[in-house]
Amino acid sequence: SAQARIRCIEGTQVVNGQRISTPYCQDNYLAQVARTYGSRVSAAAIRNNPNVKKRVCRLIGQDIRVYQACVGTGIDVRGPNVR
Repeated sequence: SAQARIRCIEGTQVVNGQRISTPYCQDNYLAQVARTYGSRVSAAAIRNNPNVKKRVCRLIGQDIRVYQACVGTGIDVRGPNVR
């Protein structure tokens, strides 16, 4: 399948040797980072359910690694010290 050929590195997709930010890879990375916080969420759940993505972004959206993945969800991801 096409998905089997997609190679992601830290939220970016490798295309012809170049890293490009894609929603698919960002969702994969969001799930990966969420699991380091103890969440038991899959990338498929994040991709297929916007409410799951919002919940995860509420939990870890202040982590700079997932900022780009969470910025479009409507969740405030600026961090506690940003005014």
